[in-house]
Amino acid sequence: MTDLIQDVLNSDEKKNLRQFATLLRQSEKKYLLRNEILNTFHDYCKQQENYEHLYHNSYLSKLVYFTQEIILDSESLCLVIRPQIATQQAYRLLDDFTVESVSIQELLDLRDRLVNRHHPQEGGVLKIDFQPFYDYSPVIRDPKNIGKGVAFLNRYLSSKLFYDRRQWQDALFNFLHLHHYKGHQLLISDRIQTQQQLSNCVKQALTLLANYPADTPYENFRWELQNLGFEPGWGNTADRVHQSLEMLDQLIDSPDNQVLEAFLSQIPMIFRILLVSPHGWFGQEGVLGRPDTGGQVVYILDQVKGLEKQLQENIEQTGLDVLGIQPKVIVLTRLIPNSEGTTCNQRLEKIYGTNNGWILRVPFRDFNPKLTQNWISRFEIWPYLETFAIDAQKELLAEFQGKPDLIVGNYTDGNLVAFLLARRMNVTHCIIAHALEKSKYLFSNLYWQDLEDKYHFSLQFTADLMAMNAANFIVSSTYQEIVGTPDSIGQYESYQSFTMPDLYHVVSGIELFSPKFNIVPPGVNEDVYFPYTRTEERKLSDRQRLEDLLFTLEDPTQAFGKLQDPNKRPIFSMARLDRIKNLTGLAECFGKSKELQEHCNLILIAGKLRSEDSTDHEEISEIEKLYHIIDQYNLHGKIRWLGVRLPKGDSGEIYRVIGDRRGIFVQPALFEAFGLTILESMISGLPTFATRFGGPLEIIQDKVNGFYINPTDQTEMADIILEFIAKCNHDPNYWNEISQRSIERVYSNYTWKIHTNRLLSLAKIYSFWNYTSQEQREDLLRYIELQFHMIYKPRAKALLDKHMQQ
Repeated sequence: MTDLIQDVLNSDEKKNLRQFATLLRQSEKKYLLRNEILNTFHDYCKQQENYEHLYHNSYLSKLVYFTQEIILDSESLCLVIRPQIATQQAYRLLDDFTVESVSIQELLDLRDRLVNRHHPQEGGVLKIDFQPFYDYSPVIRDPKNIGKGVAFLNRYLSSKLFYDRRQWQDALFNFLHLHHYKGHQLLISDRIQTQQQLSNCVKQALTLLANYPADTPYENFRWELQNLGFEPGWGNTADRVHQSLEMLDQLIDSPDNQVLEAFLSQIPMIFRILLVSPHGWFGQEGVLGRPDTGGQVVYILDQVKGLEKQLQENIEQTGLDVLGIQPKVIVLTRLIPNSEGTTCNQRLEKIYGTNNGWILRVPFRDFNPKLTQNWISRFEIWPYLETFAIDAQKELLAEFQGKPDLIVGNYTDGNLVAFLLARRMNVTHCIIAHALEKSKYLFSNLYWQDLEDKYHFSLQFTADLMAMNAANFIVSSTYQEIVGTPDSIGQYESYQSFTMPDLYHVVSGIELFSPKFNIVPPGVNEDVYFPYTRTEERKLSDRQRLEDLLFTLEDPTQAFGKLQDPNKRPIFSMARLDRIKNLTGLAECFGKSKELQEHCNLILIAGKLRSEDSTDHEEISEIEKLYHIIDQYNLHGKIRWLGVRLPKGDSGEIYRVIGDRRGIFVQPALFEAFGLTILESMISGLPTFATRFGGPLEIIQDKVNGFYINPTDQTEMADIILEFIAKCNHDPNYWNEISQRSIERVYSNYTWKIHTNRLLSLAKIYSFWNYTSQEQREDLLRYIELQFHMIYKPRAKALLDKHMQQ
């Protein structure tokens, strides 16, 4: 990047840079982000005679394109440049156009000064630096391979097996000895004492199995294998056992990364899985749309069903049904005594559609019953999580009759509890962010003190740092969730370095090139969400009831707005009423476009109709805003707003009813980490328009099986929808083409079968990696524990003291 800056300074464009810098200084803002920089540069270029060259082809335009931030102080411009994904550099441009490199620490100090929080005379601020703990671990080199951690790790491990053969073969041998289930030894017994003996016995077993037909049941030769030292777990037929042992033989003699992955994925080592999700209202009915309760609940419940099914299939295929082994999956969440008619006050609840899937609810300790007996916002639960983990551990050990084999954390609070439980029980664990709040709220770290009373970001961001570094592996739904796009910073990338003024400086918060990151997109529940064309699977009574609800039912407790012409093409959206989901932005877009109103009705399903029914300040604000927009643009007769919580079966049919009327689904979020509703609408056959900020960029292929929209540009959003409608009017088959492609896209990439297979494979491979590199992790975990006790706990205690006074 210094070469590009020098190219600008050594050319005639130096004058343009000076003029552009002068224009920037005229702004009242001292901290400019990428969009503001690009817009200002565009405005500047339009005033120049050589506009085309300057804006599109100049050195300066390239420099501006790569500039992520500009910080203005009295003596210089500080340019924060992102030359490629996952990499940032900073430079100071002085008034005389001298260029100086700016270190991370200097940049963090500069940001502190910007908010008058820089106090060097007082001895500085705590520095958090995780980089030394990754210096001796394998790292990915190519940014394109970020999120493909397990593929990289398999290559790394197989090379170790090849070059340090004795050490790694011993590690593999010892790892195979570890596995047992409730007193039953699995895989290899004490008859096999050494790695060399294992190699010899594998070859004898392969010779033995060659005498049996491929489909011979395991029980027919079980005792012969056990005499050689091989216990159950290799397969349920002669062919499957032969495949497993042949892979082991290859690994011993000639390691290969693909063989290693296939072999480790096939080993039976996971039977009991714990999913952690403390906040919100976690239940199966009557909870969606309540505060803090949405797609994450749907995701986890569907994941439980997929995991149990896959575990059962794996048990049968590895021949462990002879031992009567049954999988068990538990979702750990919070018990809410004042449950408001939900099941959230039940300690144990069976999950529908499972044999052994359960919701286990553990209450927060009653430090202040006036608070802890009720729902608590996800921004306020931090003081209760440590004791919640301690209490939950006892109940989990009882329910599982032992330790879980894998712990999966969800969202920041669940990820922190997952870390605490995994540390206490020494279990492999992974985290799933769903959304990192730091990316949602602009400058949330820089101005954390101003936001602390409302959001407590000091606790949340500290918990994020601890959880993401402690995790054995991280599951991301998309690539951009980790490192963004060439135009935007990823959610995890935003934790690379940042300041929490007066609290700490994060010099290195996460190693983005670590192989712990893996992209595993979720699936969609195919029993509930399926194409509208599968009429034989739809209930006529449900269809008619939901048609009435969507378009004609007059019930002020459930619906606001009577449609003048219910037969117009419906524009449909369904989400919680909060700022990020931006349903009010969609309503405003519709209100500003007379042409959209002429062709379409707007149908919104959100949680509530009346602000007095909500206790969530953001939801109340959005409710009031939506009423204001309806009045401001006179949308009466053109919009219908349903304040209902739909059972899952109804939500699937709702999409199909919209499909019957050749409607469309619009997801207008200001940011969306992934977007389960997008999968739901696409598999139902609805042409889907989704935000270009976040996960939808990787789900939808623009203008092929859906459409990108910019929710911050309402004119453009309306134009994209209108262009689609115009094409449908010109060619009635166009709607069908997009509909069919959207269905195909989901079935080929986003099923729970694909997801659960991948997740279980990752867990097994990282368990092996964790076993072989245990000593390196211990230093890291102790560093994280230090942060927990020195930063997190005192701040959580202060928040608890505040709660006690309420």
